[in-house]
Amino acid sequence: MPFMKPIKHPASAAKSNSALASVDKSELLSLIGGLQKKKIVVVGDVMLDVYIHGNVARISPEAPIPVVEISEKDRKMPGGAANVACNITALGGEASIIGTTGRDSAGKELVKELKTYGVNTSGLLALFGRPTTEKTRVIANTQQVVRIDREVKSALSDKEQKQVIQKAMKEIQTSDGVIFEDYNKGLLTARVIRKLVAFARAKKKIITVDPKFSNFFEFKGVTVMKPNMKEVTEALGPEAVGQNFETIGFKVLKRLQCKSVVLTRSEHGMTLFEPNQPVRTIPTVAREVFDVSGAGDTVIATLTLALTAGATLLQAAALANYAAGIEVEKLGVATVSAEELSQRLLEEMNH
Repeated sequence: MPFMKPIKHPASAAKSNSALASVDKSELLSLIGGLQKKKIVVVGDVMLDVYIHGNVARISPEAPIPVVEISEKDRKMPGGAANVACNITALGGEASIIGTTGRDSAGKELVKELKTYGVNTSGLLALFGRPTTEKTRVIANTQQVVRIDREVKSALSDKEQKQVIQKAMKEIQTSDGVIFEDYNKGLLTARVIRKLVAFARAKKKIITVDPKFSNFFEFKGVTVMKPNMKEVTEALGPEAVGQNFETIGFKVLKRLQCKSVVLTRSEHGMTLFEPNQPVRTIPTVAREVFDVSGAGDTVIATLTLALTAGATLLQAAALANYAAGIEVEKLGVATVSAEELSQRLLEEMNH
């Protein structure tokens, strides 16, 4: 997602419906204290996000492309499932990450960055012959010029899948919840998903999923499925043609036999689907939007922590919505702290 000038949403805070209006903000505020020390296991595709900042003053004589003159030191940050884990610790929870890196400098950098956030990295498997997924964004004059991806997307070998399953089961045993964060980079195969979902369900853990389309319908019986509109329409294929978002949401709920579906719909907020319940939509509460990258990571982290702390789905989604509203006001992939979330809710209550 390119960096952009802030987009103001003057109507979004005022535009309320019964779903958000029925949520007691003081209850959400008290929920934040309950997030502390909750242990969440994040299973998914980790990556290193690299940001190269510079300025453009001329076009290259070699090709019709801008020449970016580097103006500051590269920034390296945990991305993908790793960013979800960082969001959990920023909110006061405890996070363990299960995934793979390469035996390379990017892998070492990623582990180092995760440790600065207090994330347990013992579940990371360093592999020979498979590089750490690395996404490099070149930013010129606050605008993203190009993104360079280094990655291998083929499925892990049977042996590697078994190692991932073993590491995940060990962590899930003592956790409060599990997040599956899929970027279709080869970690979350059908076998890994089935084994770990069955194990987590048997242990009665909260299970939330941020899916991609490849193995979308393997996540049967989870607590919350959180796709966006693009992911869900790609997963349903011809079934989604001509259908409105409400029909699509209930299709997913029925096929997965899950407890709930939270369908994120960009500027339209998020819509909640539960069996035998009316459809409820929570509008976006962002004040200004600088950059939407990473907002989904913040949502799944906050939502999962809140559910493990005893929140209802509506409360958890509302809290996650406020957290996402803070995250999109920041440039780049970012985290939201418990203090920031508390402050935003206090401001909303006093508005």
